[in-house]
Order: sequence, then C-alpha cells, then structure tokens
Amino acid sequence: MFSDAIRQTTTDLLDRYRRAGLKIATAESCTGGLVAAALTSIAGSSDVVERGFVTYTNEAKEQQLGVPRLALLSYGAVSEPVARAMAEGALRESLADVAVSVTGIAGPGGATAEKPVGLVHFGVARRGQPTLAERHVFAGDRDGVRDAALGAALAILQRCVE
Repeated sequence: MFSDAIRQTTTDLLDRYRRAGLKIATAESCTGGLVAAALTSIAGSSDVVERGFVTYTNEAKEQQLGVPRLALLSYGAVSEPVARAMAEGALRESLADVAVSVTGIAGPGGATAEKPVGLVHFGVARRGQPTLAERHVFAGDRDGVRDAALGAALAILQRCVE
C-alpha cells in the first residue's frame, strides 16, 4: 500500500518514538487518515500510535477536536490557526504526547487565488511545548498532493523526537 521509502521512514519514526517513550495522535483532513494508516501499517505500532482523528468537515473539526468556530469562519479550514487548533485538540482529546495535524486543498476543486490547490497547513503540538505550524504548497494532482502531505507530516513528526 505504501512505498518502500514511506515504510522505512515510518519504521524508523516508530522506533525513535518507542525509544523516547512517546505516543502519537493524528488529526487529518485532506489526507483522510493517510498519516495514521502509514503509521499503523507497521506491525507493533500500537505501542506508539495512540489514536487518529479524520475530521474532514468543519463540524467534525469543531466536535471532535474543539476547533473554535470563529477560527474556521475567520480563517477557513485551510489555515495556520486551524492547523494549530487541530493539533492542540488532538493532544487534548487523546493520551498522546505529540499530535500532528494536516489540513489543505488536495484538489482538483476547492481552490481560490489565495488558497491554491496544493496548499497544506500542518500543526504539531507536544505536551509542555509551544504548538508549531508549517505551510507548504505542493505540486501535482490530488494523489500527489496527498502523498507529499503524508511525507511532510512524517518529517515533522521525525523532527519532534530529535
């Protein structure tokens, strides 16, 4: 299901989190659970992966992660404030130590001049540390954007345990 490169990256990531005694939660929108699927495709991942949230709609982001409606209305679902709130909500609503969020426009529709296809915002929250955010614009079709977002989310998680 996943490339050898993704499987190797994920295996290494899980080993590092395991050694550090840390658990992960995911909060995904445009990736639809790809990050959690990649992590859980490795046998034994249950000692690291605490849970995953797929919050595709604004209502799901509000109900499951506590994303403020004002943030969704003011900035839109694809924004830094919402990515941060998603990561913080996943951390708050789980037993994890680190949570990563992904929200973006995979295409082919849904884009605007300010928010093109390929725009993806990431958030990462870690207990006792400030929440961080990243903004990326990936090229390609829907599958390409989602694959690139998966790779970026895994890289972000790697940096959290270095």
